[in-house]
Amino acid sequence: MMSRTRMSVLIAATAALGLTAAACSSESGDSAGSESTEGTLATESVVHETTAADAHEDHGEHGGHDEHGGHDHPADGGPAPEGMVEAANPTYPVGTEVILEADHMPGMKGAKATVVGAFDDTYTYAISYDPTDGGERVTNHKWVVQQELEDAGTDRLADGTEKVVTAEHMNGMKGAHATIDSSTDETVYMVDVEADGMTMKNHKWVVESEMKPAS
Repeated sequence: MMSRTRMSVLIAATAALGLTAAACSSESGDSAGSESTEGTLATESVVHETTAADAHEDHGEHGGHDEHGGHDHPADGGPAPEGMVEAANPTYPVGTEVILEADHMPGMKGAKATVVGAFDDTYTYAISYDPTDGGERVTNHKWVVQQELEDAGTDRLADGTEKVVTAEHMNGMKGAHATIDSSTDETVYMVDVEADGMTMKNHKWVVESEMKPAS
């Protein structure tokens, strides 16, 4: 029969082993939990970075809606505004096929287009504005013509001039208070073009220096 002293020693040893095993199990669990948490955080970080990158790409080269955050233009831009003067002898007459060198939106640069309107005796402006629909600020939007700015008169407007836009090339443009960034007196064109899988008729606007012959 086992002595009382020996039995006490065995009980103590067994208890010690149990505590050691529990401690090891706890440490293992903590390590696994830490690794799991770190993995989750890393995954969330990747998702966040990817989303931010996608958003940046969607906005294009302009920042904000700048130029234009994708295809915010209508499929048919409609006729030229009242008061536009058709060019008598444009470099690219109506019906001419051209290659666009402008990069106003995804897929535009290098696209083949057909001229459907050519106009002179106007000024064409790049503008920045805050959309009336609460969207992000649009910077260096190309283009609006003199006839698409409220009370613009006939004289060339200086850079920094503020005017209300009457055109609606994109959502939130009409009625927006815009600042003129730059201007040109080049012949300005409306074109039919397919850009990034979207066919647009009467797209406004492309200036002459943003075009080249198709052949």
